[in-house]
Amino acid sequence: MSDRILGMQVFVRAVDAGSLSAAARALGRSLASVSRSVTQLEERLGMRLLHRSTRRLTPTEAGAAFYDSARRILAEIDEAELALGGGAAAPRGTLSVTAPLLFGRLHVAPTVAEWLATYSQVDAQLVLTDRNVNLVEEGIDVAVRIGRLDDSSLVARKLGEVPRVVCAAPSYLRRQGTPRSPEDLRSHECLRFTGFTPGREWTFRHDGREIRVPVTGRFTCNVVEPTLDAARDGHGVIMVLGYQAAADLATGRLVRILRDFEPLPLPVNAMFLSPRLMAPRVRTFLDLLALRIPGRLAAPDAVAGEAPASPAKAARPRRPR
Repeated sequence: MSDRILGMQVFVRAVDAGSLSAAARALGRSLASVSRSVTQLEERLGMRLLHRSTRRLTPTEAGAAFYDSARRILAEIDEAELALGGGAAAPRGTLSVTAPLLFGRLHVAPTVAEWLATYSQVDAQLVLTDRNVNLVEEGIDVAVRIGRLDDSSLVARKLGEVPRVVCAAPSYLRRQGTPRSPEDLRSHECLRFTGFTPGREWTFRHDGREIRVPVTGRFTCNVVEPTLDAARDGHGVIMVLGYQAAADLATGRLVRILRDFEPLPLPVNAMFLSPRLMAPRVRTFLDLLALRIPGRLAAPDAVAGEAPASPAKAARPRRPR
């Protein structure tokens, strides 16, 4: 019976991942072992379940029907095991989490540390990257993502929202003047962080209407920290996510401008696979995320307002390096 269950697990993971090698990585098994499990399953059922090609693996018509049944059976097994333990099985094993680089360092890493301190039979792997990781192919349990959702194969749990802010150094605003409307940016030096605004237009919103403004500038970077450095040094205006500039706004190194025209905040979600197949380690971590992240995003210093009225109290801009 255990071989039959293993065969179903391997088959479902292979279909989800689109390849046997990806399924092997996700399950922590060798490619040969995974391939053998699928072959034995097909022989036992007397039919081919998978179309194999050099690029991608897809289920046959029979395989697609078996996939739905196999997922349901595996989910029922998991639920039966949880029910046997009163639904409170202790989390154990390795939790894999991914999050955007800076957001993960500021908000997700402390939550991971708290989770590890709460449960003694678990460990965690935190992958901080600004690219969207494929959960199945890379064996990730939970992905924290910022922005509109475009992956319908995953389940989302909303954790909060982050504003999109426009800001500049006091020294720049004294020298070039403060923009009063998005159109004013046409005559300003705009520092572009392409990880957030890849095009040459910035989007604003006013009275329920979207406004797109072309921006120009001599500095463009795919990483936010150098772009923030350039803004602090007085080289131009920047549009970033609120948490990315929060520390600078709180100390007055940057000033938040065009608040009446800011676009809608972006949602922050925890993404995961089917909740019916959720291990206790994943469930408990998601619950902790949902408890901690909203409070962290709502904290007074999560994104500050305008800089202090007195420029003398603001940190002096650093010299260009």
